[in-house]
Amino acid sequence: MELLTPHTGTIIWMTIAFLVVFLVLKKFAWKPILNALKTRDESIGEALKSADRAREDMARLQADNENILAEARLERDKIIKEARDLKEEIIGEAKNKAVEEADKLIASARESIKNEKTAAIREIKEQIAEFSVLIAEKLLQEKLEQDTQQKDLINKYLHEIKIN
Repeated sequence: MELLTPHTGTIIWMTIAFLVVFLVLKKFAWKPILNALKTRDESIGEALKSADRAREDMARLQADNENILAEARLERDKIIKEARDLKEEIIGEAKNKAVEEADKLIASARESIKNEKTAAIREIKEQIAEFSVLIAEKLLQEKLEQDTQQKDLINKYLHEIKIN
């Protein structure tokens, strides 16, 4: 049993050794350990705050991205609508221009046909006049073989012309 019960001298020396180790640790090691723990606690707190800020920034960026995408979609839809309107306007203008050109071609063709018809009628009249003169010449040659008949007929026509 002697081993289990400590002697008073051993208790005193152990207490003195404990106090010396405690004081040495308190003087030299306790402050650096507490400072290291405090610094670590602060760095963990800062890391948590930084993570919260990063999470908030990510949420804000995601919302901004969604807004930008929505604006881009609206802009795309606007550009497509403008392109469709422009296409329809160009097609309408092209149709109107084609109709105008067709009307001009038809008017030009009508004018050309009218001119050609007038020229053809004039040519036919000239030919008829030539044929009439030839026929009249032949008839007069046969009928007026004598000089007196010719003179009488010429005088008669001269009087009719002067009167008319």
